[in-house]
Amino acid sequence: MALPAMTAEQRAKALEKAAQARTARRALLTEVASGAVSVAEVLERGRQDLVGRTRVVQVLRAVPGCGPARVAALMAICGVEEKQRVAALNEQQRERLVRALIS
Repeated sequence: MALPAMTAEQRAKALEKAAQARTARRALLTEVASGAVSVAEVLERGRQDLVGRTRVVQVLRAVPGCGPARVAALMAICGVEEKQRVAALNEQQRERLVRALIS
């Protein structure tokens, strides 16, 4: 399927919107890394557009002490797919992730 043709103005707006989303997502992950926001709070805000479109892997990797191996293990234990986004988590997956991070 071919992409629709965009004017230069439409393309510039789309690029600006994408840059703003990346900046906001980076700020969210920085807050998680600093401890200002917990993973539980991020998962609760999963219905918000920016938070909901963030991948669970990115959120978990932002947690201090969680490297790729621990994140992969947590996700496997909790039944979360590698490319799953926060908005796509069901209630049981959210609870399992929070419990697994606490212990």
